[in-house]
Amino acid sequence: MAQLIECVPNFSEGRDATVIKQITDAIESAPGVRLLNVDPGHATNRTVVTLVGNPDSVIEAAFRAIKLAGELIDMRHHSGEHPRMGATDVCPLIPISGITMEQTAAYAGKLAERVGRELKLPVYLYEAAQPDKSRSNLAVIRAGEYEGLAQKIVKPEWKPDFGPARFDAKRGATVIGARDFLVAYNVNLNTTSTRRANAIAFDVREVGRTVKNAAGQDVQQPGTLKSVKAIGWYIAEYGVAQVSINLTNIDVTPVHVAFDEVCRAADKRGVRVTGSELVGLVPFRCLLDAGRYFLLKQQRSVGVSEQELVKIAVRSLGLDDLAPFKPEERVIEYLLSDPATSRLVGMTLADFTAETASESPAPGGGSIAAYVGALGAALGTMVANLSSHKRGWDERWKEFSDWAEKGQAHAQELLRLVDEDTRAFTVVMEAFGLPKSTDEEKAARKEAIQAATKYATEIPFKVMETSLASMTVIRAMAEQGQETSVSDAGVGALCARSAVMGAYLNVKINAAQLADKGFATDIVALGAAMERSAQEIEAEILAIVNAKI
Repeated sequence: MAQLIECVPNFSEGRDATVIKQITDAIESAPGVRLLNVDPGHATNRTVVTLVGNPDSVIEAAFRAIKLAGELIDMRHHSGEHPRMGATDVCPLIPISGITMEQTAAYAGKLAERVGRELKLPVYLYEAAQPDKSRSNLAVIRAGEYEGLAQKIVKPEWKPDFGPARFDAKRGATVIGARDFLVAYNVNLNTTSTRRANAIAFDVREVGRTVKNAAGQDVQQPGTLKSVKAIGWYIAEYGVAQVSINLTNIDVTPVHVAFDEVCRAADKRGVRVTGSELVGLVPFRCLLDAGRYFLLKQQRSVGVSEQELVKIAVRSLGLDDLAPFKPEERVIEYLLSDPATSRLVGMTLADFTAETASESPAPGGGSIAAYVGALGAALGTMVANLSSHKRGWDERWKEFSDWAEKGQAHAQELLRLVDEDTRAFTVVMEAFGLPKSTDEEKAARKEAIQAATKYATEIPFKVMETSLASMTVIRAMAEQGQETSVSDAGVGALCARSAVMGAYLNVKINAAQLADKGFATDIVALGAAMERSAQEIEAEILAIVNAKI
């Protein structure tokens, strides 16, 4: 797997679009990086930028941005609501794929050393890149902010990790590190009081607040949420106070849990939450998990499409409260996705039919089998969702929700396989088109053809497996679902069986071209067993359906 890291530099300029554009242009001038998001804030006077790429390219882009930001931004004239200590305030690297945190920390150290050496800029390391854990916390490093930096930087215990130990009045100092994915999240309140927003922040943040014990000593009273940092502030741009949160581990405290806990803490203090905002990019699962969470609170089925889960999350979290929230621009998986991987499933039904009927050999039977299977799984899911919401069956909502969630997973996988089957066929054709002038080229071509053909055999086999698995849901719905939808379960069974049998035809025709006869024999035999199972289950389901009809 190729090494991929994310970088999320925060620049102390959120108002001057010309300055921001120059910095992002510098980032994009570095080859091998992709600029995913630029999120300026007027009140915070801060811009959060997200870029991804291979490690060497990312640190080159980050260096160019840090250099230019130091030239364009003058901290002597900077003011904003967000804590800050430099023109490039913080520059974290985050491992995405094919790279460990230790390796990412090493790249952060490499970037920090170069910034200190070439730009003569004071640099502090933080989080995983900082070996001295007494000063690895960003809040500790940034304490006193820019205004206190002149006195702080000359103290021996606050000597920068790289660069000169002297105050740079124009550029300030920069913090560079490596950390896990962090979600920056602000919850909007119906108050203008920073003091009340801070009180709510102290209620929920992990470190809590300092209080006096019975002996009059200062002690720390922890907040209610782990892996949460929070402060309160007033945003003049919107005329509201916010609880500004950093979620440092969304496995421990996800977005929806933080939102509900702030709602609870605010209510205790006579304040209402009106909505929230996500800053920068978020993983897709943040919205999917939130959508499921709020549906479960309503005792509603969670076996709905991913698009519906996202809509539920946006509405429930009030992400449109201050500005329109566009998931396609804010979800990291959406921005990293290759449109080619969903070209077919993104078509209208009419266009998909026309594409299938055209002179092009793809999409062919494999993609059609996958789509028929997706429709079968979707019908089973529909019956489960209808049954979950049936009047008089309120106590069974969770039972049917679980079935719907399983069916939805099968349908989504089969939709993915629609395009993947066509892509696998394209790879086979590309392999056949490789040069064959020399013995070396012939050998390479033959190897590529065999590898591509093996993959083109495995994809329809996966269609068979997934379609057969979906028949468990369909049968359960024929047996247990609401009787008025039993015919839908029957049609679902017909689709699933057809998908298994259709995909098996593709398994057999592709396996016949394989030089690895052991693999070919085994996969064809397994396919035959699955085909028989699908036919048997279909007969059982149709018997149930016809009996009820």
